[in-house]
Amino acid sequence: MTDALPADPLISLRPWEAPEVTSWGRLPMNAVDRRDGALSLDGDWRFQLLPAPDAPVGGAWSSSYVPGVWTMQTIQGADDLPQYTNVRMPFAEFPPHSPAANPTGVYEREMDVPADWAGRRIVLQVGAAESVLLVHVDGRPVGVSKDSHLAADFDLSDVVRPGERCVVRLTVVKWSDASHIEDQDQWWHGGITRSVLLYATDPLHLADVTVRAAFDGELRIDCRVRDAGGSLPEGWYVSGEMEGQLLVQDREFDRFNVEDDRVSDFLGEARIQATVPDVRTWNAETPELYDLTVRLHRRDSTVVDTSRHRVGFRDVEIIGRDLLVNGERVFIRGVNRHDFHPLTGRTVSYDDMRADLALLKRFGFNAVRTSHYPNDPTLYDLADELGLYVVDEADIESHDHAHEIADDPRYLGAFVDRVSRMVLRDKNHPSIIIWSLGNESDYGANHDAAAGWVRRHDPTRPIQYEGAAKLAWAATDDASDIACPMYAPIEDCVAHALSGRQTRPLIQCEYSHAMGNSNGTLADHWAAIEATPGLQGGFIWEFWDHGILQHVSDGRPAGRAGAGLYDNGVAAPGHRWAYGGDFGETIHDGAFIADGVVFPDRTPKPALYEHREIAAPVRIECYKHEGIVLGNHQHFRGLDWLSGQWVLSLADGRTLTAPAELPDLRPGETAAVPLPFDVPREGGEAWLTLRVTTAEGQPWAPRGTEICAPQVRLREPARREDVPVDRPVAVDGEGLLLHPLLTAAPTLSLWRAPTDNDELGGMAPRWRTWGLDSLVRKVVSVRQDGGRVTVLAEYAGNVGVVRHRQVFTSVEGGVRVDEEATLPAEFHDVARVGSVFETAEGLDLLEWFGQGPWESYPDRSAGAPVGHHSVSVDELFTPYLRPQESGGRHGVRRFTLSAPDATGLAIELDEPRQVSVTRFRAEDLTAATHHDQLVPRSGCVVHLDAAHRGLGTASCGPDTSPSYLIPPGVHRWSWTLRVL
Repeated sequence: MTDALPADPLISLRPWEAPEVTSWGRLPMNAVDRRDGALSLDGDWRFQLLPAPDAPVGGAWSSSYVPGVWTMQTIQGADDLPQYTNVRMPFAEFPPHSPAANPTGVYEREMDVPADWAGRRIVLQVGAAESVLLVHVDGRPVGVSKDSHLAADFDLSDVVRPGERCVVRLTVVKWSDASHIEDQDQWWHGGITRSVLLYATDPLHLADVTVRAAFDGELRIDCRVRDAGGSLPEGWYVSGEMEGQLLVQDREFDRFNVEDDRVSDFLGEARIQATVPDVRTWNAETPELYDLTVRLHRRDSTVVDTSRHRVGFRDVEIIGRDLLVNGERVFIRGVNRHDFHPLTGRTVSYDDMRADLALLKRFGFNAVRTSHYPNDPTLYDLADELGLYVVDEADIESHDHAHEIADDPRYLGAFVDRVSRMVLRDKNHPSIIIWSLGNESDYGANHDAAAGWVRRHDPTRPIQYEGAAKLAWAATDDASDIACPMYAPIEDCVAHALSGRQTRPLIQCEYSHAMGNSNGTLADHWAAIEATPGLQGGFIWEFWDHGILQHVSDGRPAGRAGAGLYDNGVAAPGHRWAYGGDFGETIHDGAFIADGVVFPDRTPKPALYEHREIAAPVRIECYKHEGIVLGNHQHFRGLDWLSGQWVLSLADGRTLTAPAELPDLRPGETAAVPLPFDVPREGGEAWLTLRVTTAEGQPWAPRGTEICAPQVRLREPARREDVPVDRPVAVDGEGLLLHPLLTAAPTLSLWRAPTDNDELGGMAPRWRTWGLDSLVRKVVSVRQDGGRVTVLAEYAGNVGVVRHRQVFTSVEGGVRVDEEATLPAEFHDVARVGSVFETAEGLDLLEWFGQGPWESYPDRSAGAPVGHHSVSVDELFTPYLRPQESGGRHGVRRFTLSAPDATGLAIELDEPRQVSVTRFRAEDLTAATHHDQLVPRSGCVVHLDAAHRGLGTASCGPDTSPSYLIPPGVHRWSWTLRVL
């Protein structure tokens, strides 16, 4: 083991507060694949956590696993824990300064250099380190690197000896000048987050490989060649092989043209050109790939270096206001994705990433934005293979100090360095269709400089940057080729597209903020996009809820030992999903980190089913008496990869099924198919559903995976009339209904446990001001007339009084309840208007006819088909990280709550209503900050809503549409309670 040298030049350089220093001793970035034959240095390293980068190393060593962040590992003497901020920096210093208290991790291990590497060029690769990396070998300084999300390679040939052991030290400084441009709405960590490798090459080696494969089959491979010894040897050449076809400069392959132009004695350039006949093209629906091997030879034909690539032939271009892939205007159904894992933080495995992308494909997504930095390299390989368009984003976000940094010449080199290195690393991936200059960093000369470099180096892809385009969507002279706003109201987007001033595609880089119970109006949003030329989609914010699995007892992250301590979005007893503030930090942004379409364990949230239906590849266009018209809504693919089943759901409880033969439709085509059933004359309301599944296994889904379930109503509901009977209705002196299966009688409810949108959008504070969470009931009158009781009551808030009338009528088999609530003008936007009651224990199964089976709300119900559904009460609740309103089902016509012996209650509603059945009162959910604080009630809490406010996305973006708001005035609803 070695301590830092007293006059260590890397420490003396103080790179953590020098924005002009982006690296020292680091090799240029390139796209040559070096993973074959590399030695992995992953595993346990000796570790010390210092209070500052210039503090001396000394004392006892502990252990830290690489790759991994020390903030997520239980390390003796390491008390630096995760911290979440969105915009604010976690320290007060202004750019480029960092705090004096600056956790610095020192990693050290022995490394045996293979003896057979003698005479070779030996390189250390550190996959990523957050945020400044200093490298020493045997106490000798090797190099420095910044950019927490790109690899750094260092030539060790002069500091190691093959066949001998050496000591590698990697020092990682957490805070730096670079932290100010890595302010990216995620957990702050420190550590080595991607794998560490040691590899060797011949002194003569491929310095870079650029592959350009066009839609028409034209292939161009540009190679750069260097020799570690200095001058290049005479006679070197390159060759390629693809699909068994040699790509060489032998003239017998006359369609290949190889040019060898030595630019200088130290850098060689070579080009291979070819035309692939009958080329299989790449797109997100049919991601065809060719295996390419590029070889570098000496004069005697000896192969000295090799690089392997998977090539996709495709074009990307902008014509007018359309983004085209292979000449087709494609909809971008995207999501923003961070590298995240609830146990390991920023470190993700191959299996993790494959599961992420496979899930996205199953739910109708075709695009990913790598927010807000280049993701793990494996993600791009998987996107190529599985078929996802990628917006590759540079590691730049200066949210807290955006304006001053955008034009700060001290950060000019960092901007260009980060953007150019991303492009150099990722340029050969067909999945990448757009480069992004970063996120939320205002707009200045530094962006223009980076954009200029990209346009020169890679003219085959457009550039986007929200900061450049946000003030003038129609501009033509900024750094963005795409208008890519954030959270723009869809009405504004449509108005722009119809204005006649649109000059470029409009694709929102962020929209439909998925914090908590959210993603309201998503279907309305997409209806407008698909109906409006000039609009092409966007990227939902975001994929993950970034909850970290935490031990409740000691407040520390569970780390890798937490595997298996969660399931279906729920943490095991004694654990919880932590968000901002849960690790004792005083500067934080709370649950704003929990804003994804999946829970921290990748369990889908209900909003994903909404997106799946919106993105359906096959749809029911209309219903005519002679049949159903189906349409293919894909861009490149037919329907032969899908199979179908017809399901007819009748209100009387019957469900009929029949196989569906999907027509042979090209993209955009429609065809009429006959009705699969003779619809019974009786049975009331009737719905026909086409359940579409994969006909064969796909790389991202097994055979039989449901892809969508388009639906059409064949028959309107028939109104059922209750027959009154002369039987007294039991009420108490306050006019509250008495019933053997109810432990709390039905009363008026205007409050819901605030969603994150309600709280951050300002609605919940307003509701509290009105007193909706604490309405006081006062009985005005109770009048009994045979088998009917009429109860008039007033519910007083802080600023208004609601008049409520209930009429209880004895009917055959039960009680009919007719209700009317009159809201004063002050209550111009409430959460709900309806009834709430509680049941006796033991009623554990909900069965209903209506929309389902998953959670749905008035402005998020397109993905919940009408049918007969059955779910246990405990599974109805959706465990959003911060407890809030959840578990509702929209469009419910009737339902039963039953015990195992089939006893229970049945409720018939006058029309489709919003219903929720959970184990929690609204006040239980409102009072809790985490789910470990919730105690389920033994009975059920049931809400029957005449009206329920839409969810919207107001935590960060537009609120719900006016049509989903609840106005003041009179609201009426009726329901019938019977005993099973």
